[in-house]
Amino acid sequence: MTHLSASQLRRAAGIKHQIELLQKRLVRLLAITDGEVTVRKRRRMSVAGRRRIAAAARARWAKVRGRKSGAKAIRKARRKMSAAVRAKLVALAEARWKKAKAAGRKRL
Repeated sequence: MTHLSASQLRRAAGIKHQIELLQKRLVRLLAITDGEVTVRKRRRMSVAGRRRIAAAARARWAKVRGRKSGAKAIRKARRKMSAAVRAKLVALAEARWKKAKAAGRKRL
C-alpha cells in the first residue's frame, strides 16, 4: 500500500467516501441501530377519531349518491312469499328428503 501514486490514493479516498455515504443512507433507510432493526410502533387511533373518519366517509359517499349528508339509507322492503308458495316449497323439500331417506342417505 505504500507504493501507491497520489492519483490512486485520491481515487481510493473518493471510493471510501462514497461507501460511507451509501452506508449512512442504508442505515437511514432500514432504521438500523447497533446492528439491529428497530420496529416502529403502530400509531393508535382513538375511537372518537375513528368515528369522525367514518362519518366523513359516509358523508362523502352520500354526496356521491346524491343524498343529504347525515340522512340514513332507506332499506328496500323485502319481498314476501305467499303462504301458498311457501307450502308448495315445503312439500317439495319434504318429498326430496323422503326420497333421500328411502335411498339410505343422510344428506341430500
